[in-house]
Order: sequence, then C-alpha cells, then structure tokens
Amino acid sequence: MKKLLALALALVMLLTAGMAMADGEDTLAKIKEKGTLTIAMEGVWQPWNYHDETGALTGFDVEVGALVAEGLGVTPEYVETDWSAILAGVDAGRFDIACNGVEFTEERAKSYEFSSFYVYTQMVLVVRDDNEDIQSLDDLKGKKTANSPSSTYAMRAEAAGADVVYVDTLGETMEMLQQGRVDATLNDKDSVDSYLTEHPEAKIKIAVTVPGEPVAIPMKKGAESEALKAEIDRVLQEARDNGKLAELSIKYFGTDLTVAE
Repeated sequence: MKKLLALALALVMLLTAGMAMADGEDTLAKIKEKGTLTIAMEGVWQPWNYHDETGALTGFDVEVGALVAEGLGVTPEYVETDWSAILAGVDAGRFDIACNGVEFTEERAKSYEFSSFYVYTQMVLVVRDDNEDIQSLDDLKGKKTANSPSSTYAMRAEAAGADVVYVDTLGETMEMLQQGRVDATLNDKDSVDSYLTEHPEAKIKIAVTVPGEPVAIPMKKGAESEALKAEIDRVLQEARDNGKLAELSIKYFGTDLTVAE
C-alpha cells in the first residue's frame, strides 16, 4: 500500500513538473499561434514613443518593439495606454510585453520578468528657470514634484522627501511646473531634452543630472514567460552585436545609450 501511495505521489509530481514546463513555453507559443506581439506603451513620451507630424506612431521603443517582434517571427501590435495601466496590464496578460522606457529595479523584478538591459538612462531634476532654491535631490525635502505614479522618478522624489503630485504625461508635468503648481520634477534626461527642443520658450531649466536605472522589457512573472524572455534576450543580443540597437539609440537620442557608463 505504501509503495502504491509513493508511486502515486511520484506520478503527481511528474505531472506537475510537466505542466510547469509546458507553462514555461505557454506565452511564447500563444504569441506565435496568434501571429502578433502585443506591446504596451504610452504613445506620448518623446523620443521613446510618440506621434510624429503625420500622426504616425514612432520612437525608439516603437522600433525596438518591431525589432523584437520580427525576431520572434510575428507582427507587432502596439497598444497605447496610460503609464499607470501598463505594468498592471502586463501582469494581467492584456499585453505580452511593454516597450516604454521601463526602468529595471529589484522591487519591480519581484513582480515581473525582465529582459536583459537594452539602454542605460540618466535622470534630471528640472525646476522653473527662476528657481535658485533647488539644486540637488536633497533640496526636494518638503517640496512638491510632479511625476507619473509608480515611476522610478516618483520613487526617487519620495525617497528624497518630496510630496509627489501624480500626473499622466510629461506635457502635463511641464505645464504644472511652469505654472508654479509644483516646485520640480525628476524625469528622463532624453525626454526632457526632447521637450526643450520642441518648446524652446519653456521657462524651465535642468538643475542637476543624476544616474538613472537600466531599461528593460517587462513581461508577466512566472515560468510561462521563460521561453519568451530567452527569445527576447536572444533578439536584443543580436541587435547589440550587429549594431542595430546602437543605431536606433543614436537616431532617437543622439548618442549611444546601449553601453553602461
């Protein structure tokens, strides 16, 4: 009787392991079966992803997403949504991945699988052009900043003691800053540089530049994403090796951000 119970238990364990292995290939298999890779992004965050003068969706992460989809042998399907819905949508399976300059943190890695890093960013502290009080992150204590909820920028500002006002877009952030409704914002350097190029009249300035976090592609946590992660990492490595990733970085950022400083 004991032998039969032991055999039954062993069979259950084997079946469970087999199911886990199958789940590990499940997301990639589903993507290949449907023939599309669903990619979440904001669509309003230049130069990462935005609409050009013709209305077409473009940007660094739009092309990275296309590169990944091509490497998987499928068609990219871009879904534009607010930042606050992107990671939740990946977790819920509404999106296969996100390409939105998502910065890797150890805390996020507890909830999501991440690809290898594909660019390394810098962060800037931005204030009104007449502000002389805020010159470092330490000066944010007790001040108001505007940032997207759950962003690494909001986390950094809160850690510095700032009172963070949550907003959806960079444009809204800059409007609030110039109107004096907030004192500062922490944000991606390349996005701020792009904003200043588009709005040279903006009454803002960069107070200080600090290291940001590496950027990676998030996907649903669990064994079901293992095969997808491996394939995405393969595609990204090929793009590094053949220079395509650096080429895209220079095209949209004016410099090669694919190598950590």
